[in-house]
Amino acid sequence: MNSDNSEEIFPVVDAAGNVVGKATRGECHGGSMLLHPVVHLHVFNSRGELYLQKRPAWKDIQPGRWDTAVGGHVDYGETIAEALRREVREELGITDFVPGAVAVYPFRSEREYELVHVFRTVYDGEIRPSGELDGGRFWSPDEIRENLGQGVFTPNFEGEAGLILG
Repeated sequence: MNSDNSEEIFPVVDAAGNVVGKATRGECHGGSMLLHPVVHLHVFNSRGELYLQKRPAWKDIQPGRWDTAVGGHVDYGETIAEALRREVREELGITDFVPGAVAVYPFRSEREYELVHVFRTVYDGEIRPSGELDGGRFWSPDEIRENLGQGVFTPNFEGEAGLILG
């Protein structure tokens, strides 16, 4: 069975995003509240629909819920831009996209504390979800709004829905 690598090394950052140390995924997701950076990419098509990924049941955070098209951790020694390109390639097989910055905000749950770097793009090419995901599909803005607060989406995505849908 698949699982997240609890020994993967993440940078630990301050509120401004400056690297102040490093820790394992297990430490960062184990309630330590060590602030670590992540990247999110919202992928729209030219019809204004938003692609969402379904998180597989084996994920250690929010299994089985619909989430941002791409979401991933920044590896220790990697820039935000490098992490974004890597995650988009790994999760959706997309290499030719132009990201636009949306926001940077801290997100705290009962298990972790993330500095989230949010981007968006418009993309009409082929999307090939990897084995890291349980598939995905495009949702209309109305369909997303109808399902907010119903336990369908991750809390991260629900928090960002207002930023990206307007």
